[in-house]
Amino acid sequence: MKKRYPYLFIISAVMLVLTCAAAAVMLYRYDVVKSAAVFAPAAVFAAIMLMELIIAEKNSLRFIARLNESVGTAENEVLYYFDTPSVIVDENFRVLWCNQAFSAQIIPENESFGTELYKIVDIDMKSLMINGDVTVNYSERSFKVSTVITQRGEQKLIFLTFTDITEFAELFSKYKRTRPSVLLLVIDNYEDVVQNFKESEKAQVAAEIETMLEKFMSQTTGVLRKLGNDKFIAVMEEQHLNTIIQSKFEILDQARNISVGDKSSVITLSIGVGRGASTLEESESYAKQALDMCLGRGGDQAAVKTENGFRFFGGVAKGVEKKSRAKSRIISNAIQELVHNSDYVYIMGHRFADLDAVGSGAGLAGAIRQAGGEAYFVVDPNQNLATELVDKLRSEVIDLLLTPEQAIESFTENSLLIIVDTHNAHLVESRDLYEMAHHKVVIDHHRKSVDFIDDAVIFYHEPYSSSASEMVTEVIQYFKNVSVLPQVYAEALLAGIMLDTKSFVMKTGVRTFEAAAYLRKNGADTVSVKGLFSSSFEAYKRKSRLIASAEIFDRCAVAAADSETDDIRIVAPQAADELLGIKGVDASFVIYKTGDVVNISARSLGVMNVQVIMERLGGGGHQTMAAAQLKNVTEQTAKEMLVNAINQE
Repeated sequence: MKKRYPYLFIISAVMLVLTCAAAAVMLYRYDVVKSAAVFAPAAVFAAIMLMELIIAEKNSLRFIARLNESVGTAENEVLYYFDTPSVIVDENFRVLWCNQAFSAQIIPENESFGTELYKIVDIDMKSLMINGDVTVNYSERSFKVSTVITQRGEQKLIFLTFTDITEFAELFSKYKRTRPSVLLLVIDNYEDVVQNFKESEKAQVAAEIETMLEKFMSQTTGVLRKLGNDKFIAVMEEQHLNTIIQSKFEILDQARNISVGDKSSVITLSIGVGRGASTLEESESYAKQALDMCLGRGGDQAAVKTENGFRFFGGVAKGVEKKSRAKSRIISNAIQELVHNSDYVYIMGHRFADLDAVGSGAGLAGAIRQAGGEAYFVVDPNQNLATELVDKLRSEVIDLLLTPEQAIESFTENSLLIIVDTHNAHLVESRDLYEMAHHKVVIDHHRKSVDFIDDAVIFYHEPYSSSASEMVTEVIQYFKNVSVLPQVYAEALLAGIMLDTKSFVMKTGVRTFEAAAYLRKNGADTVSVKGLFSSSFEAYKRKSRLIASAEIFDRCAVAAADSETDDIRIVAPQAADELLGIKGVDASFVIYKTGDVVNISARSLGVMNVQVIMERLGGGGHQTMAAAQLKNVTEQTAKEMLVNAINQE
């Protein structure tokens, strides 16, 4: 009543009260008959009106009660016959009730009652409770499961609805399967292979390549277009790209098998794939980045670029040396221009600098000084792997070497920083010096890693070169006003080349010998350089113990150091080199600990790509020389991880 007739009730009550009050006054002052004649009808009217209101309210309450009962019954009936499968479970996910649709589409009520729901339908209940909904597949249908939680006293009830989204799921799946991806395909060494061929042979090679690519694309619904003699672009759907990725890009092996007549033309192919982009333009950009990574890692491989990074396939062939030195001359002129416009030049390598890092850095600094610039080489005198060479440079060139702290103090805004023998910002000798530099130059020969320095003014990266020292030697030959390089710098550069080529055995090309000849002409003494590789008798014994402890796993020699020594960083790589001399060993790995880090030094004869193996452990390097660092693991765990990585090869 208070909700339906508040104003009428109040007015009627007030009228009745006022009527009674007025009647009392009239009775007091006038006669009874007159008073009754005047106020009796009003009183009767007010009383009747009040009674009517009370009766109406009671009827209203009865109506509402009947309505609530009807609505409750209707709710139950509607929910039971609702065409969306619904179920109520308790806090232990036991089925307490389900509607007709659930019994028909999921499982009958007599079979599901009292059973845990996740035993009937494969639902991630934890994810459902956190997110409020999940998608499940059941009986070849897809359902979106949503939940509402209610509390009845001390009991918690969970109401679940199963919305059929099969058509939407199929449409979304088709959308994902048909998303286009861009592939850029490049023949790494086409010009070098066909330069001495007859025109008919060139045409035959081109036909072989195009036939191979057409056969490759015939398995898809994609399109292929030729951009040049050695460049192609393809667009294909995600479903076909998945198949190609699962086959690990078999076309890479097919390319290496192409031959013409009695000449075996070792053709290698690089493929950059842009995947998962929102537009074709973005996919092409991804493909270009992936192709750059392929070429920077030596070619003969495929790289798939997504929003989350790169995936690499292949990379088993040796890099083919480029015969043209035009790039070296261009880089040389560009570096000279930067040096001329800079106050000072600071050169540094990677942490724990080896003979290649020290030799290339010191040699470049010496050449810049000969050309009239002011250059310094930055190296930690206590933490390096080229102690003999560092001491030799300190004694013969007094002001050439600086510690990282000294370099930071004297570094100016207009100084030039040159980084040699690494292209990873996380591995440089001084991270602080790197971040201070506005102008950077990178000179490196290691296969390109994902974390490369991307803000360098000049990024001279040549994975086909044997060493950074070889690259620097070629560059300084084009320096103006440098007719003769002092002997100490020539020997430093030659030491770097000999280290990375294992004394001209590994990864040695024509240009390597040309660089060595130039250094020999400038006074480099091979006997003196050989002395830079000498070690103490104790170090030699430790190296011998390491070699003796090696085990063979699938043509791989694995050795582990039993103790930590000051010179273990020098002894371990030397032991890895020696292990390659064992018959039947294609790659060697030496495990040693420094502090809380387990290090793995890897070497190969080229048959096995140790860079790929080290990348599986979070490391990197080169095809024949790589390393990895593992934190918070024991040597035994590191050995097991290494064996697993080798078995994936």
